[in-house]
Amino acid sequence: MTIVKSILVASFILLSSYYLYAGEKNEYADIRKNYENLIRNDIRAIPYINEYIKKAKKELDYPKLVQGYRDAVLYNPSEYKKLAYADSTIYAALRSKDDDLITYAYLGKGIVYYFSFKKFKPALDQYVKAYRYSKNTKNEYLKYKVIYHLGVVKSYLGYYEEAIDHFNECIAFFERKTKDKLHPNILYDHQRGYLNSLHQITICYGNLQQYSKADSIVTVALSNIADNKDFLLEKSYFFKSKGILKFYQDNYEGAIVDFHQSLPEIIKTGDFEWVSIIYFYLGKCYLKYDTEKSIRSFQKVDSIFNRHHFVVPRIRSNYEYLINYYKKEKDIGQQLYYTNQLLKADSLISKDFTYLSSKIHKEYDRQSLLDDKKYLLQTNHNRTLLTITFFVLTFIFLLLFILHYRKERNSTIKYKLLQEKFNAANSVEKGKGKSLIPVSVSKKMILSVEIIKELTEKLHAFEKNNEFIQKGLTQRKLALKLKTNTYYLSTFINETKGINFNRYIGEMRIHYITVLIYSHKKYLNYTIEALAEECGISTRQSFSDLFFEFNGMRPKDFIRKRKEEVDNS
Repeated sequence: MTIVKSILVASFILLSSYYLYAGEKNEYADIRKNYENLIRNDIRAIPYINEYIKKAKKELDYPKLVQGYRDAVLYNPSEYKKLAYADSTIYAALRSKDDDLITYAYLGKGIVYYFSFKKFKPALDQYVKAYRYSKNTKNEYLKYKVIYHLGVVKSYLGYYEEAIDHFNECIAFFERKTKDKLHPNILYDHQRGYLNSLHQITICYGNLQQYSKADSIVTVALSNIADNKDFLLEKSYFFKSKGILKFYQDNYEGAIVDFHQSLPEIIKTGDFEWVSIIYFYLGKCYLKYDTEKSIRSFQKVDSIFNRHHFVVPRIRSNYEYLINYYKKEKDIGQQLYYTNQLLKADSLISKDFTYLSSKIHKEYDRQSLLDDKKYLLQTNHNRTLLTITFFVLTFIFLLLFILHYRKERNSTIKYKLLQEKFNAANSVEKGKGKSLIPVSVSKKMILSVEIIKELTEKLHAFEKNNEFIQKGLTQRKLALKLKTNTYYLSTFINETKGINFNRYIGEMRIHYITVLIYSHKKYLNYTIEALAEECGISTRQSFSDLFFEFNGMRPKDFIRKRKEEVDNS
């Protein structure tokens, strides 16, 4: 938990830019003037940064390319893009073979892991790499920034004694530099580094229960910046520390005042970790005075946990308070919800805080929580089952209704289209099987005029007498019947009908039986097999498929719609 959020990250990058790039070429400086005064995550900087990076790549100027990528990390609002640009920074820095640039690159990636993703172990890995490259650096500011961040991660992982050593080194360095005659901007950043180190060491002393040491440091820090408006955020963090110390001194009213004084700036900077910790301590303070305010504070901690999927060990008991409260209220639903939340919190703690998780005293051990969860789930089972059953049945009913409605609508549309087809052919004698397939003679017809005339007359008679309903009718049989050969017959049908023999016979049969069903009531009572037999089709399935292919609806649906029409008439 640290003061150094967006403002620190921004000042760190800008200050390191001052150290490394004070003498950069005018053309690069001109590009950076377009965005260097913008605030962190301001997307307006991106086009200029892209221009800067493009120029550095073209000129193979790796120090400038490092600067460009580090600017991209600073100004890009996407956390994942920050990480990608941090990788690019490392690539460019390694190509430069400059240890200081490589140190900045690894440190920058560690900061992204730490501040943007709260992934402490990957952050620590990057800080260690930065430390290796910083051993021989002449840039003291860079060296102690690395030491500082190593201390922050060690503090998070519970290695407080080791972290204190880091922060004592940083305090000595930054305090000494604040007494030097430096440029105002550089002096400001050393003052900030000094205050940040003081804040971090108070956290370590607090966790080691050395409250008197922590209290004396907080008092000194607040006295130094009491009237300084440049350090409002730092002041807020020290008030937060002061509130926690008052809580452990049983001064709950005083702690509440300090916590509320610290919250606005910390919320503003987006430090959700310390915001959740402050709400946790507020909840514990309000337990003494106002149960409703206490529960609301604990619920705010849960809200932050849901939003950021992050929790620190010290606020684990937040869920124990909520579980006990709703157990007394006999609210099984809420009790089960917060039990699940506690299990999730334990899982995260065990991953990121292995050292601490083994030392935390848990009033609710994991097995007990799992047993409670099982009991609550069983108690709530019938209610949940009934609710699920109701919604499932409702969904199925609605789905079936929608499908039935759509099927009926489609059947009605197809039926009306067939009606229009019959009305268009009302000059044809009912049941005689007149083909709806037009005859047209192509100019490129390869058959002689005599053959065409002969086949036209014979095929007309074939259609008029409904001879196409003969079972097992093949092209060869029909050619013999018409006293021609299969080549002439096939060519004639293809050229005049525009379809092959099998489709021609299928269409004639389906049209024939469709007219019969539509025109004669008795066919409405025929089975599908009988209708197939009537028009010369061998199987029920083949008949149903052909009927659907040519009419757009199944024969059973056509019969049903026709029956409805007849009954209504």
